[in-house]
Amino acid sequence: MLVRDLIDATKDLPIGLVDVQRVDIDSRACESGSLFFAIGGGTDHGVHYVHDAVARGAVAVVTSESVTTTIPTVVVPEDQIFNMMVAASYRIVGGVDGVRLIGVTGTNGKTSVTNFIAQLCVGLGIPAATIGTLTSARTTPAPPELARLLRAARETWPRDGVVALEVSSHALDQGRVASLHFEVGVFTNLTHDHLDYHHTMENYFAAKAQLFDVDRTAHAVVCVDSPWGERMATVRSDATTVATADLDDIVVGDDVISFTWRGEPIHARVGGMFNVTNVLLACEAVRALGCSVSDIAKAAATLQSVAGRFEVVSTMPLVIVDYAHTPDGLERVLSDIAVRTRGRVIVVFGCGGDRDTEKRPVMGSIASTLADVVVITNDNPRSEDPATIARAIQSGCHGSADVHVVLDRREAIAQALTMAAAIDVVIIAGKGHEKTQETNGFVVDFDDVAVVRELLNR
Repeated sequence: MLVRDLIDATKDLPIGLVDVQRVDIDSRACESGSLFFAIGGGTDHGVHYVHDAVARGAVAVVTSESVTTTIPTVVVPEDQIFNMMVAASYRIVGGVDGVRLIGVTGTNGKTSVTNFIAQLCVGLGIPAATIGTLTSARTTPAPPELARLLRAARETWPRDGVVALEVSSHALDQGRVASLHFEVGVFTNLTHDHLDYHHTMENYFAAKAQLFDVDRTAHAVVCVDSPWGERMATVRSDATTVATADLDDIVVGDDVISFTWRGEPIHARVGGMFNVTNVLLACEAVRALGCSVSDIAKAAATLQSVAGRFEVVSTMPLVIVDYAHTPDGLERVLSDIAVRTRGRVIVVFGCGGDRDTEKRPVMGSIASTLADVVVITNDNPRSEDPATIARAIQSGCHGSADVHVVLDRREAIAQALTMAAAIDVVIIAGKGHEKTQETNGFVVDFDDVAVVRELLNR
């Protein structure tokens, strides 16, 4: 496609006649035929990476700052370049007609809810896909990648289908989904996280609330189990509100839940009390698409657990890998398991480096209060000193738990498994589905589930 067909302002310029195959804003993603948009970010500007983009195959550049390069370039106003990039991203893939979008936002539960929505849709005979933490490097991809993913999903379907998209607060604040219209928007919860970016919970809430603007989302489904949820429901007076307190016949196990929803029994092969909420939200979201309650209830029987989300790796002792990496997430999983175990609760976790530092002692307090044994270890320390992160977590450990610090994550897991009796529960928290660990600029393979299995097999 010619650049002039993507950007109206280039129709009479030489760059307008350049044939391009894709749009990119990350120079590392550029390949032969890329149109590279050099856009300003929070701490850097894409203009510094133009030469890298060219080296990787970019054939034209759109930028808001002057740059000297060997390929056709156009300089456009800073306040226009982002919208130009978004429009070009969707034009070059041919649009995403035929995709019914469900956006899921909230601090915790986005991945589980999106996956349950997609599974329910498939069970109902509706083509479906997910985009989020399990499919992309970012929870919500940048517009060029998101446009390609949406188009790719549609091209695999015989007819119109559903994409359940995790919508992060960063994505909403940065306008990554500004051009999209959602048939359904889902709110899970709002708890302490990302305050290094948003600074206050008010700002964090305001970012999430953008998804529920009437011009952006047709139907809203909001969990009102918390004050933030009750407040989000006021953003849309027509929102469908859900609360676990309104459910009947709730039964929760390590790998099964059941409850009655709108008069229909729901049975799902997933564990944990928090998954009652996640499945409930997924059911309501699919109902908002026009599906019947009875059909949804039947489809719920086919639900399977999501990788790294309350994933049972062993049953004796019970070993669970969970992505809980926020105070609320950790509290939920520990509270849930504590009321159902006859033995001790042993938790292994750390906190990511170069991220919200305020939550570290908070998570230490939660772990030392709700667990019997706490093993503090590395998560993804990134550029920070792992010992510094561990000390911050340990500073909040004022509960009665026996606290250990073992910075090597494999050794920490091994120590927890060695401590555990057959009736104990070991929770490996924080990384969930992740397959790598980043330390001081180096990324190495590390999979909690694989490590647990390897150690148990020994």
